[in-house]
Amino acid sequence: MKGFTRTKTSFSLCGLNCALCSMHLGGYCPGCGGGAGNQSCTIAKCSLEHGGVPFCWECPEYPCSRYEGFDDRDSFVPHRNRQQDVAKARALGLDAYLAQLKEKRAILDELTAHYNDGRRKMASLGSKPELAGQSDKERALAAVKLLQEAADRRNISLKLNKKSKRG
Repeated sequence: MKGFTRTKTSFSLCGLNCALCSMHLGGYCPGCGGGAGNQSCTIAKCSLEHGGVPFCWECPEYPCSRYEGFDDRDSFVPHRNRQQDVAKARALGLDAYLAQLKEKRAILDELTAHYNDGRRKMASLGSKPELAGQSDKERALAAVKLLQEAADRRNISLKLNKKSKRG
């Protein structure tokens, strides 16, 4: 979108954790306002209409109707808890929250660097001697199992919700 740029592109103005998004990781999206990418975002347009607020929570109309059911629209992990993440960023302060995102990104980079079966990129399981000599696919399947068990213990759903087809 013309005229929409941002300097801090790891956390979007609406609360997406861009630093943890696979589109951002894969180089397909620079983060909102960072250049080419999803520049047709209605929230970016809204930001421009409201004086270029850098984050929605700085707008006097926040939370507006755009946030109704906001977290329910997408099950992709970086998108799932936008309002909760915005609240955390506000409570901690932006710099502290961005530092946490940077740490999480470093962990994610480590996780994705070592276990890639072509379809999934999973945790580094180097501390599991029983996986030595196994194929990438076998290690990735073991990582999936471990991550699912950890998510189940925390009552976190890792299942991707598919959008309903409009008829």
